[in-house]
Amino acid sequence: MEQIVKIAAEQNPSITISKAREDAATASVITATTYANPQFEIGAGPSNYITPGGQGNNRNWGVALSQPLDFPSVRNAKREVAEKNVDVATLGIELTKTDVRARVKSAFYDVLQRQAVLEIAEADRNLLKDIRERVKLRVDVGESPKYELIKADTEALAAERDYQSARVRVIEGKAYLRGLIGAVVPEDYNLTGELPLSASLPNIEDIRVLINDAVQLRQIRAAIKTSEANLRLQEKLRNPGLTVRAGVEQDPDLRQFRLGVLIPIPVWDQRGGPIAQAAAELKEVNAMLSERELAINRDIESAYQRYLISQQQVVAFESGLLSQAESVLKVAEAAYRFGERGILDYLDAQRTKRVVSKDYLSARYEYINTMLEIERLLGYELLEVKS
Repeated sequence: MEQIVKIAAEQNPSITISKAREDAATASVITATTYANPQFEIGAGPSNYITPGGQGNNRNWGVALSQPLDFPSVRNAKREVAEKNVDVATLGIELTKTDVRARVKSAFYDVLQRQAVLEIAEADRNLLKDIRERVKLRVDVGESPKYELIKADTEALAAERDYQSARVRVIEGKAYLRGLIGAVVPEDYNLTGELPLSASLPNIEDIRVLINDAVQLRQIRAAIKTSEANLRLQEKLRNPGLTVRAGVEQDPDLRQFRLGVLIPIPVWDQRGGPIAQAAAELKEVNAMLSERELAINRDIESAYQRYLISQQQVVAFESGLLSQAESVLKVAEAAYRFGERGILDYLDAQRTKRVVSKDYLSARYEYINTMLEIERLLGYELLEVKS
């Protein structure tokens, strides 16, 4: 598990995408704090005298240099928006890592559960093949009726089918896990580990306290701050700055030096549209926060109830059901060997033992999976990764 989680953190494409978004957001801070490039203007042309008697050089030329400058309040607002976007992107990486880690752990334990089911199916297949041969021998010598052989054949075929199905499920589970980790893992690999049953969740009151600090909510709150900063920026962009201009103009008989300032006047365009759009985005993000808080509370409450149910089921299996099914199977096997019971009773006991074992594995996986679901929702590791 430790190796799998480490590889996924380094190779999973979703994490790489999140890191690229953070890089892009960091680059936007540079963009927001960079001054606009100056503009250089040069021109020349002929001069025609309007008054009679004009003489001399009849050409003119001019050179000018302009530098756009943002007002300090506008520059600060641009920088603030960019920095808030970096916060959102950074929390996005944390959220993605949490989600990937929970999904990888769930897929890892799913493969372990499927491998355990495969071991049960393989043992059943081998056992039923052996039983079938013994029944056939007893039928051939006339010690058992022929219908017992038919029943044994049917059970052996069913066991073979279950084995092949379990084998395919293991292959599917490994393929899904490999897709979460990355192509660095070979197609044919083996997993080692076991389902951790000693772990347990805090009580529901303690979990509710952790909800307010969930990564999903922290990211939305960061997005709210970004939207608020963007609204302030759009309001300040009504009059974003000025342009300083300096130049020289040479007429045939006159040279002029000019220094001026160009200031845009918000007469026609007062940025009503962008300001209204920014306000609507802020309203939307606030609504998303409320919706997400309700959804996380609802999903955690549901997952916690499923956790309690699966925990009770695991305890029930371990405290009696497994040992009872094993005892019934041993009694049925002994009775069959000594001829006190028929093959049907023995096969029924074997089937019951198989069903109980599979249900136990399913309860164990559900027990762990509910913990991982709460872990994913909170963005807080509740189930420690151990090798």
